Amino acid sequence: MEWFNVFGIFFMVMIMIPNIVYALKCKDGFENNWNNKIVETIEQIGRFGCFGFMIINIPGTWFGWWSDEAFALYLIVNVLLIICYCGIWIICFRKNTVFKALALSIIPSVIFLFSGVMSRSVLLIISSILFAPAHITISYKNVRK
Repeated sequence: MEWFNVFGIFFMVMIMIPNIVYALKCKDGFENNWNNKIVETIEQIGRFGCFGFMIINIPGTWFGWWSDEAFALYLIVNVLLIICYCGIWIICFRKNTVFKALALSIIPSVIFLFSGVMSRSVLLIISSILFAPAHITISYKNVRK
């Protein structure tokens, strides 16, 4: 099943777990104080693209890993980044700091971009390029308000 990335869905689930827990525990936890519809739209397009293309490999836009070593590096780096991401969520759960906002927006951005480059997924790379600057900017602007 070359079109389906089992590891990608695992990584997406691991990224989403702390977000879901936070949403359930802190119902009023996130308020978007910085309203920029253009940046928000770009972020959402990139977000859904990243979510989808981490899991689904569209033939002709996905070229697979260069080698077994590249695939191993993809797994190792993503697992380490997800451990850092979940660790920061745990440590900073109720804090609203610039560090938390930037770390929790930069790490998934790196995961998406790195995954796109390592798997040679053109659509994941494009989605992550849209998502990363918009998500990081929105996160930063909201904590600085």
